[in-house]
Amino acid sequence: MINDKVKEILNEQINKEFYSAYLYLSMGAYFSDMGMYGFSKWMEIQAKEEIDHGMILFDYILKRKAKVELKALNAPDISFEGVEDIFQKAYEHEKTISCSINAIASLTEDECDLATRNFIDWYLKEQIEEEDNFLRIISKIKAFGSDSASSYLLDKELGQREYNPASYE
Repeated sequence: MINDKVKEILNEQINKEFYSAYLYLSMGAYFSDMGMYGFSKWMEIQAKEEIDHGMILFDYILKRKAKVELKALNAPDISFEGVEDIFQKAYEHEKTISCSINAIASLTEDECDLATRNFIDWYLKEQIEEEDNFLRIISKIKAFGSDSASSYLLDKELGQREYNPASYE
């Protein structure tokens, strides 16, 4: 069993992961409205991965015989100023998620919950990948510009992304 502090912060993280999915779905809808279906697909897959991340936490809490406490989700931002703005906002969001995961790791050390500390290592590694994915896209946008030809090619590239369910085990 995990203690109340660790249970609470893990439940908060579930909420943050599901909010991330909402955010990326709103970004995907924006892209779809613009006719940028590759960008939209990429964001929809990102949303699915965030749901996976939330469910991994959900299952972990249950395995530790603690109570899952789902919280209300805030509405995501829906005001964007183009492709670069969206990816920059997504990157900033992932940095806040990284800080949140770091706080969990720190708390589990303080509470001497080594099982959860070991579990959260997967998330620490995952966040490095998440931030890098967004930074790579931002770098391409900055390097090649936001003209229609560059946007078309990047849209086509991102549309090739395939969903691979996230798995802790």
